[in-house]
Amino acid sequence: MVEDYTKFKVIGRTRDDAAGEAFDKAARTLGFPYPGGIYMDQAAQQGKRGTYKLPQPKVSGSDYDFSFSGLKTAVINTVHNARQKGQEINVNDLAADFQGTVADILTSHLMRAAADLGAKQIVVAGGVSANSGLRAALEQACGAEGYPLYLPKLSLCGDNAAMIGSQAYYEYQAGARGDMSLNGVASIPVDQEY
Repeated sequence: MVEDYTKFKVIGRTRDDAAGEAFDKAARTLGFPYPGGIYMDQAAQQGKRGTYKLPQPKVSGSDYDFSFSGLKTAVINTVHNARQKGQEINVNDLAADFQGTVADILTSHLMRAAADLGAKQIVVAGGVSANSGLRAALEQACGAEGYPLYLPKLSLCGDNAAMIGSQAYYEYQAGARGDMSLNGVASIPVDQEY
């Protein structure tokens, strides 16, 4: 939850694979190059849901945390089992079922958190926010629940200098400073205060 430009409160997180990581691993299993998210999205747009039954893993003890390792493993097992039996996999349909399941999980968790925490608007960012299935699911859910939804242009969904520079501006305005002993650490929690 964003409380201010430099104040964030983590209300949910992955317990294992992040959504983007799960997309990349499932894509590799289906024969797509890395990074696989865009290829999964393209294949999903040509497929139809309902061909492959995939799990929607739940995380006990947290309404907002999620887990994608079981879903990723289900895709891997589906492909390996089909190969062992000499069966063909419909790559587009499996991509559609995978993408739809990820979108369902992320959207349902986000809508629950927004309602429980009294959110006024929803902003989605990061690499997976470029996924057409997720964007469509969020637009539909936010429209149904009356939340204004803000999505970045596709060109700004990944790590980029504009995103980093913008956040640096707000951090500077808030008084965050570093001396020459500061080192780059990619895994600093977003809610850590300096």
